[in-house]
Amino acid sequence: MPVIALTQEMGSLAKDVALRLGEVGKLTVLSNEIVDNIAGRMQVPHSLVRRLREGKAGLRERRAADPRDVAAFTAEEVFAQAERGNVVLRGWGATCLLRPVRHVLRVRITRPFASRVQWVMDDTGLDRAAAEDEVRRSDGAHTARMQSLFNVTWGDPLLYDVVLNTDRVSVDTCADTILHMAARPDFQETDDTRAVLAGLALSARVRAALRANSSTSEVDVHVTAREGRVTLSGIVLDPKEKVEAARVASSVAGVGNVDDQLRVMQVTRKFAHAKTN
Repeated sequence: MPVIALTQEMGSLAKDVALRLGEVGKLTVLSNEIVDNIAGRMQVPHSLVRRLREGKAGLRERRAADPRDVAAFTAEEVFAQAERGNVVLRGWGATCLLRPVRHVLRVRITRPFASRVQWVMDDTGLDRAAAEDEVRRSDGAHTARMQSLFNVTWGDPLLYDVVLNTDRVSVDTCADTILHMAARPDFQETDDTRAVLAGLALSARVRAALRANSSTSEVDVHVTAREGRVTLSGIVLDPKEKVEAARVASSVAGVGNVDDQLRVMQVTRKFAHAKTN
């Protein structure tokens, strides 16, 4: 059940590689479907999620969608799709989110800047200057998002198992290379890798549930999970938040029991607010 996480770099031909992987490897290719699910969870238009991810959202739009919600619901969706297997996940930070899962093959598809600009010109009809601005804007949005969410440098080759340049390697060769690697023993599922993925997926579901619940949406705690046992740790503002966090976590499907290691802050919310303003 291959799981392939692919980058989504404008003009790199990553979409073509993903579609070819789907055809040859009989894999489900996901990108837009994730938008639908996240927009549904946040109850916002699909177009808003797309604009946020592309760095095109204005100030009013950014205020309408809390980036913490986007991050929580994105992680929940990416892990859920990875658990189903036989999938190509294009973009959405999947190469970073799934890094702890050793059977996931993480691939960066890239191409020189000039070739990417030419692709945008051919695809959109923009002139060269506008196309260059568009590629730089897209790259800037990717870079900022990866830095803020994962504290990584987007272009760092160590984030990936393989980097392919579509100026040197055809789309078909990229797909063949990726499928060959995915079939190697290095990227086969084991009991341990499945357990790691299941734990990450359950943790993500709990974090998303905390964000989605009005009584815990502002709770910012650490969540880990292993074999159905969820551990909550960190600091909450009062005993009510502590009780609510444990209650919401225990209600998530797949949670067997909750190890509540939360501690209550020793200052009032009013004082905490004053310290941060």
